[in-house]
Parts: sequence; C-alpha cells; structure tokens
Amino acid sequence: MRTPEADRGPRVLVVDDQTLIRTGFRLILTARGIDVVGEAADGAEAVSLARELTPDVVLMDIRMPNMDGLEATSRILQHTPDCRVLMLTTFDLDRYVYKALSIGASGFLLKDVTPEHLAAAVRLVNTGDALLAPSITRRLVERFATEIPAHSPVVHTDLATLTPRELEVLTLLGRGLSNTELADRLTLSEATVKSHVARIFAKLTLRDRAQAVVLAYETGLVRPGDSNTSRSAEQ
Repeated sequence: MRTPEADRGPRVLVVDDQTLIRTGFRLILTARGIDVVGEAADGAEAVSLARELTPDVVLMDIRMPNMDGLEATSRILQHTPDCRVLMLTTFDLDRYVYKALSIGASGFLLKDVTPEHLAAAVRLVNTGDALLAPSITRRLVERFATEIPAHSPVVHTDLATLTPRELEVLTLLGRGLSNTELADRLTLSEATVKSHVARIFAKLTLRDRAQAVVLAYETGLVRPGDSNTSRSAEQ
C-alpha cells in the first residue's frame, strides 16, 4: 500500500509524443503544486522512466511511435503496481480506452481537458480512486465489449471466491450503481457497502471501480444492453 509523505502532492510522469502537450501539462500541473518528475516521448521511454522515477501517476498518451500507450501501461503496472495511469485520448469513447481499463488504467482524460480538471484528476487517482464514474465506464464498456476479441485480462476472474452478496454487489457495480444507490437497492448502510466493495477488490485483485465494471462484462455478470441500471447510469 502506498504511504505518501504528509502534505506531498502526487509525483507525475507525462507521456506524449507531442512536445507542446507535454510542456502544457507540465506548466499546468506545476502551477498547481503538482510535481512533474519527468517527460517521455514514447512508450518505451515511459517504461524506462517509470522504473527509474517511480511516479505516483502517469499521464499516458495512447497512440505513440515505438511502443504505444497500452503496452507501456501494461509493463509499468506489472513492474510498479501501485502506480496510477490516466490515459490521454482525443476521443471520449476511443476503443483503446476499453483495453486500457482492462489492463488496469485508472481512467482517461481528453487532451483538451481544462487545467482545473487535469489537476483534480491527477489528485483523485492518486488517492486510489478511479477517474471515471461507474455509469460512464459502463457506457464505454457496453459500446466496445462485444467488438473486441477476447484477451487475457490482468485481473483474477475466479468469481467462486465471492459470497452470494458480494457477487450481487459486483453485478450492480457493473450496472453503474454508486455506493449510495447500492445501499438503497440492497437496504444496507453505505459503510457495509464499502466493506463489500473492498473485499471484492481484494479477492479479485481489482484496482478500482472502473476495472470492476470491465470484469463484470468480461465474466458475463452484466451484458451489453442490460436494462436493469440505475437512473444515474443513464445521465
């Protein structure tokens, strides 16, 4: 478990093949008290720097020469599992983002993100949370889950380790329900729901809610077009 020093902001590695984007992100983050410890112009350089610098958060472009962001993300998380990766993309429903989430990325950002949102996103994922709301992740997965060939996800998928209640919670997570909505649906306290979610993550080696949604689809707990979703999932 990560044990950051008190009052220390996240240490960030910026990865993009465009110099202007890297420079812009560095200026935005440093102006808001976030330390940019390095920059990389391609995936191979990102993997090398991540091992050397051990950043808390990596801002990772998807499409780059030499090694793309997906392969770089996979290698970084294998070597430094506590690192958080935010994918940078031009399109908000880029099919590559689905693959990135299944690998273990903690969310994605559009490259035209506002300065305030960029800094907030970096701080959010550094706490161990996912950037994407479950409902947005659900829509993303629904769009691409049936189009992408089966691959080998990083997460452990033996659902037999879950209790019936945990399996129910995971299914509802996959349908886009928040903790508050889960508590209401299951007539539980939010504290109890959080405990269930934490145990699910531990048993299945999930990093965050985004990956839980991906897993729910990949294991068939939730299927594209499933109508049993919360109202917030349709917003």
